[in-house]
Amino acid sequence: MKLIDISRDMLSTPPYPGNPETAIEHVSLIEQGGESNTTLVSACVHTGTHVDAPLHFLEYGLSVDKLPLDCFIGPCTVAEVKPGPITGEWVENYFPRLCQRVLIKSGGEAWFMDSAAEAAAGLGIKLIGTDSVSIGFYGAQIKPHKAFLSQNIAILENLFLDEVEPGDYFLVAPPVRMGGIEAAPARAVLITDSYLY
Repeated sequence: MKLIDISRDMLSTPPYPGNPETAIEHVSLIEQGGESNTTLVSACVHTGTHVDAPLHFLEYGLSVDKLPLDCFIGPCTVAEVKPGPITGEWVENYFPRLCQRVLIKSGGEAWFMDSAAEAAAGLGIKLIGTDSVSIGFYGAQIKPHKAFLSQNIAILENLFLDEVEPGDYFLVAPPVRMGGIEAAPARAVLITDSYLY
C-alpha cells in the first residue's frame, strides 16, 4: 500500500492574504529544564491544508464538526487543469462524473468562476478539493464558496498535489474535530491501492 501525503504544513505555509500570521510559543522545553516539550500554536483555521464547512459563508450552515466523515474518506479523482479560471465549459466537458470526491491539480494557480462552481456543485459530489489556497479568486470568494457550501459539499483547500499524477485514488482527509466553527485543519492522504475503490 502506497500512501501519498498531500497536506501542506500548517506552521510554515503562508496564511491567506489578510489572515493572521501563524505563531508558536514554547510553553515548556526539556532542554531548558522543563519536564516536557509543550507548544502553544496561534493560527487561523484556514491556514495550510484545511476543510471549509458551510458555516464559513452561510450564517446557519453546518459547522465543520457536523459534516459527515464519509465526505472525506473514499474514492476520489485527481483532475488536472491549466492555471487560471476554471470555466463552466471545462466543467461541462472535463469534470469527472463517476466520483463523489474531486481534487483539482493546477500547480496552485486555478480557481472556479461562479458559473463553473454552480455547475460542478450540481453533479452530486460530496467534496471538492484544490491545490490552490482557495477555490475562489482573491476578492471574488463568496459565490464559488456558496455554490458548493449551500449543497453541503465539503471544500478541501491548499493541498499539495505537485507529485500526484491525475487519476483515481482513495482519499483520507478528515478535519480535526473543532466544534461549532467554520473550518479546521486536515491531514490529507491519498492511497493508491485499487482494491479500496
